[in-house]
Amino acid sequence: MSRSESLAGYLREQARRKLDRVEVRDRGRNARSALALLDATAYVETLADDDPFLEALAAAGRFGPHGFGDFQPGDEIAKLVRFWETGEPRQLLTEITSLLQGSPV
Repeated sequence: MSRSESLAGYLREQARRKLDRVEVRDRGRNARSALALLDATAYVETLADDDPFLEALAAAGRFGPHGFGDFQPGDEIAKLVRFWETGEPRQLLTEITSLLQGSPV
Protein backbone atom coordinates (compact mmCIF):
# COMPACT_ATOMS: atom_id res chain seq x y z
CA MET A 1 0.00 0.00 0.00
CA SER A 2 1.37 3.40 -0.94
CA ARG A 3 1.65 6.30 1.50
CA SER A 4 -1.11 8.22 -0.25
CA GLU A 5 -3.39 5.17 -0.12
CA SER A 6 -2.62 4.67 3.56
CA LEU A 7 -3.35 8.29 4.51
CA ALA A 8 -6.44 8.37 2.27
CA GLY A 9 -7.71 5.21 3.96
CA TYR A 10 -7.32 6.81 7.37
CA LEU A 11 -9.16 9.97 6.30
CA ARG A 12 -11.94 7.93 4.66
CA GLU A 13 -12.36 5.90 7.86
CA GLN A 14 -12.66 9.08 9.90
CA ALA A 15 -15.25 10.46 7.45
CA ARG A 16 -17.31 7.29 7.80
CA ARG A 17 -17.22 7.62 11.58
CA LYS A 18 -18.61 11.12 11.23
CA LEU A 19 -21.37 9.90 8.91
CA ASP A 20 -22.30 7.15 11.36
CA ARG A 21 -22.40 9.53 14.30
CA VAL A 22 -25.87 10.65 15.31
CA GLU A 23 -26.16 13.71 17.48
CA VAL A 24 -29.50 15.43 17.86
CA ARG A 25 -28.16 18.97 18.05
CA ASP A 26 -25.01 18.90 15.95
CA ARG A 27 -26.49 21.35 13.40
CA GLY A 28 -24.86 19.46 10.54
CA ARG A 29 -21.37 19.51 12.06
CA ASN A 30 -20.76 15.79 11.51
CA ALA A 31 -22.00 15.95 7.92
CA ARG A 32 -19.78 18.97 7.17
CA SER A 33 -16.82 17.25 8.75
CA ALA A 34 -17.44 14.05 6.78
CA LEU A 35 -17.63 15.99 3.50
CA ALA A 36 -14.45 17.94 4.29
CA LEU A 37 -12.62 14.71 5.13
CA LEU A 38 -13.87 13.02 1.97
CA ASP A 39 -12.61 16.01 -0.04
CA ALA A 40 -9.25 15.65 1.68
CA THR A 41 -9.28 11.92 0.92
CA ALA A 42 -9.80 12.57 -2.79
CA TYR A 43 -7.01 15.16 -2.76
CA VAL A 44 -4.55 12.88 -0.95
CA GLU A 45 -5.25 10.09 -3.43
CA THR A 46 -3.82 12.33 -6.18
CA LEU A 47 -0.49 12.81 -4.39
CA ALA A 48 2.57 10.91 -5.54
CA ASP A 49 4.43 9.02 -2.82
CA ASP A 50 7.37 11.39 -3.21
CA ASP A 51 5.17 14.44 -2.53
CA PRO A 52 6.91 16.68 0.04
CA PHE A 53 3.92 16.42 2.40
CA LEU A 54 4.00 12.62 2.40
CA GLU A 55 7.79 12.69 2.72
CA ALA A 56 7.44 14.90 5.81
CA LEU A 57 4.94 12.46 7.33
CA ALA A 58 7.29 9.57 6.61
CA ALA A 59 10.26 11.45 8.12
CA ALA A 60 8.15 12.05 11.25
CA GLY A 61 7.56 8.29 11.53
CA ARG A 62 3.85 8.43 10.66
CA PHE A 63 4.11 5.45 8.31
CA GLY A 64 6.10 3.25 10.63
CA PRO A 65 9.85 2.96 11.17
CA HIS A 66 10.67 2.35 7.50
CA GLY A 67 8.15 4.81 6.07
CA PHE A 68 5.94 2.26 4.33
CA GLY A 69 3.41 0.99 6.88
CA ASP A 70 -0.10 2.03 7.80
CA PHE A 71 -0.62 5.70 8.58
CA GLN A 72 -0.25 6.38 12.31
CA PRO A 73 -1.55 9.87 13.05
CA GLY A 74 -0.46 10.32 16.64
CA ASP A 75 -2.58 12.23 19.14
CA GLU A 76 -2.24 15.76 17.75
CA ILE A 77 -3.03 14.88 14.13
CA ALA A 78 -5.87 12.57 15.21
CA LYS A 79 -7.39 15.41 17.23
CA LEU A 80 -7.04 17.85 14.31
CA VAL A 81 -8.73 15.39 11.94
CA ARG A 82 -11.44 14.56 14.49
CA PHE A 83 -12.44 18.22 14.74
CA TRP A 84 -11.86 19.18 11.09
CA GLU A 85 -15.13 20.60 9.86
CA THR A 86 -14.52 22.96 6.98
CA GLY A 87 -11.72 24.06 4.77
CA GLU A 88 -9.98 23.07 1.61
CA PRO A 89 -8.02 19.81 1.60
CA ARG A 90 -4.75 21.70 1.21
CA GLN A 91 -5.54 23.64 4.41
CA LEU A 92 -5.81 20.39 6.36
CA LEU A 93 -2.46 19.24 4.99
CA THR A 94 -0.92 22.61 5.88
CA GLU A 95 -2.17 22.33 9.45
CA ILE A 96 -0.86 18.78 9.73
CA THR A 97 2.51 20.03 8.49
CA SER A 98 2.45 22.75 11.15
CA LEU A 99 1.85 20.12 13.81
CA LEU A 100 4.78 18.08 12.53
CA GLN A 101 7.01 21.13 12.77
CA GLY A 102 5.78 21.92 16.26
CA SER A 103 4.12 25.16 15.23
CA PRO A 104 0.85 26.20 16.84
CA VAL A 105 -2.11 25.52 14.58
